[in-house]
Amino acid sequence: MTGIDTPMQRIATTDDLSARGLERFDAIIDVRSPSEFAEDHLPGAINLPVLDDAERAKVGTHYTQVSVFEARRMGAAIAARNIAAHLASALADKDKRFKPLVYCWRGGMRSQSMATILAAVGWKTTLVEGGYRTWRRQVSAALDDEAPLPVILIDGQTGTAKTQLLHVLAARGEQVIDLEGLANHRGSIFGHFADIPQPSQKAFESAIWCTLRDLDPGRPVYVEAESRQVGQRRVPPRLWAAMQAAPRIEIQATVHERARFLMTAYPDLPRDTEKLVDAIDGLRRFQSRSDIERWLEMARTGDFEALAAALVTAHYDPAYDRARKRDGEAVKRAVLSTDSLSDEALEDLADQVLAIRPA
Repeated sequence: MTGIDTPMQRIATTDDLSARGLERFDAIIDVRSPSEFAEDHLPGAINLPVLDDAERAKVGTHYTQVSVFEARRMGAAIAARNIAAHLASALADKDKRFKPLVYCWRGGMRSQSMATILAAVGWKTTLVEGGYRTWRRQVSAALDDEAPLPVILIDGQTGTAKTQLLHVLAARGEQVIDLEGLANHRGSIFGHFADIPQPSQKAFESAIWCTLRDLDPGRPVYVEAESRQVGQRRVPPRLWAAMQAAPRIEIQATVHERARFLMTAYPDLPRDTEKLVDAIDGLRRFQSRSDIERWLEMARTGDFEALAAALVTAHYDPAYDRARKRDGEAVKRAVLSTDSLSDEALEDLADQVLAIRPA
């Protein structure tokens, strides 16, 4: 009896989701709903949903409340229309050499439906074995691992340009993890980025893992000294353990220079008085009523540099000192003082950081 070369026989599977493994494909296609994709997805993936959120809910309701068979038929009809639309739009310019990687939540019907049709077109199609859950398991395992990381913390009180110093180091080819950038948050009550929501916890962890796995373990990794929470996102165990044990380079600058720098680091706050007032109101459980009212008046009258100086002196510096006291002297700490946090001064600080390279 002779076999028939069906499209499914040309569909491969893989669980190699390493950077090199993913580079083998021309496109990584996530066929889950837009909300699932927004929560987290494989790096570089595009979203071509087989069922959108409303369609998925409709089919799921029919599945549980009416008939499994009817739900499958309904889902197949919707999926076929959606896949046809993707072929006529997002995939219309792909030639016969196109090599897509396809996945859904767990490697089930949604990804198999898409893969079957893509293979029928003649494209060399591969499915992620186990779907997105395979990626999530790999990320979780890597970030729970106890393998050491050669972290060096860039420390210092609020307004000492720690994040900008990391960017200078990165521009020089040094290994850097910018937690604030990955979390879309500047690490304080004033820290959320205007009009940019924080990623989900899963997406935050995926971004950290994508950074970590490309690093050379034989070279130092510079990270800003943060608390365990960056906004609403939590630093995963492996990185947090490395940060707690890491040597620190502390940047020191005057209150006046830090206040001046904060005006450049938080340009959105002076432009949005309502947001600034809300942030100050959030400090009421930490500060006296008289201080809060005085700071609110500064915000309303536009005395922003004086406000920044008052906040770092009365709120952020004491909080930093308490945190440092909790740290104790167990970690090795180098101190770099500067009179300026200008671009030129940060280049000089980077030179000094690289000259130290504490063990």
